[in-house]
Amino acid sequence: MIQTWAIFKESYLHLNSKKLFWVSLIISGLIVLTFGAIGIDEDGMSFLFWDLPFPLNSSWLAPGFFYKFAFAQFGVRLWLTWGATILALVCTAGIIPEFLSGGSIDVTLSKPISRLRLFLTKYAAAMLFVALQVGVFAGASFLVIGLRGGTWEPAILLSIPLVVIFFSYIYAVCVLLGVLTRSTVAALLLTLLIWMGFFAVHLTESALLMFRTQTEQQVQWLRDDVASREATLESARAEPKEGIVNTLRSGFNVNSKEAELTRRREQLADKEESLRAVVAWHTGVVAAKTALPKTSETIGLLERRLIDMADLSGFADDEGGVQMQFDDEDDDLPVPRDDAAVSRAIVEKSRARSVWWIIGTSLIFEAVVVGLAARIFCRRDF
Repeated sequence: MIQTWAIFKESYLHLNSKKLFWVSLIISGLIVLTFGAIGIDEDGMSFLFWDLPFPLNSSWLAPGFFYKFAFAQFGVRLWLTWGATILALVCTAGIIPEFLSGGSIDVTLSKPISRLRLFLTKYAAAMLFVALQVGVFAGASFLVIGLRGGTWEPAILLSIPLVVIFFSYIYAVCVLLGVLTRSTVAALLLTLLIWMGFFAVHLTESALLMFRTQTEQQVQWLRDDVASREATLESARAEPKEGIVNTLRSGFNVNSKEAELTRRREQLADKEESLRAVVAWHTGVVAAKTALPKTSETIGLLERRLIDMADLSGFADDEGGVQMQFDDEDDDLPVPRDDAAVSRAIVEKSRARSVWWIIGTSLIFEAVVVGLAARIFCRRDF
């Protein structure tokens, strides 16, 4: 245990010597101070002593919701998962490569400690670095939201384990590359590239989910419209005809409805074919995504816990309500598209995804990558 603590302390001193730990803490402190300097009341928004030209006030947007939403979207999604994570990667990427190439591994291996424990201790030191960073930011944000927003929300502290888990997905790849290349720069650049690949898969799946939800909505609308037109056509055919003029008028009306019904059936067939194609592509991307770490969804669990779906729906409704748009304005029989309903459906589907699928499968990926790195580390001759 003493040996493990000594290695842990050595790793911490190595990280602390780069000064990025304190740089990240200072930036986090400035963000929290800026966060706390923004106020919202019945008169509008303000920053310290200055009024802000934004049409928002506490009667339209509750202060508690405003601060929680800002914390989840800007504090966590922008700063912690991008800015702070990149700084943490820059700071921790060299733990394994520099240890392997700097000669210190020979001294360490001469001591009675297993290689696996040595490797895992180095890995855990990076996790501690991130946990301290996020802990300070989340604790300060908890106080700001409680004091400024009047909402004491312990769920804010969930950002600590979630961001650490999120970082561990990426750092596992960095460690494996560090063991393989023994180069800090190569490991860092390749890790950032692979991270962008994970994000690209997420964007692709999100786009396909949007197209799928939109097409499902239009297919359902067309099915209802076809059923309604069929019923109307049957009624028109069953109407009694008296006189030549009424017979001709009724025949013209029936022919017109039959033409429109035929057109709707063709549109329905085209949309159903498009839906089958989108579903096939989306299912394939989701299958591929299942084997990869879900970075965005992991962070999204915090927003799911902090902000209720009812609050989001009310926020969207206040923003403009439901607006019907059409795929082709020049079409004599356009197919409507309700973007507000599509957005709500996408959020509901995303929030319905299980924690096991989001975190469980991601941790399996991490375990495989870390296990491979540990195996190479333990079996390599130094």
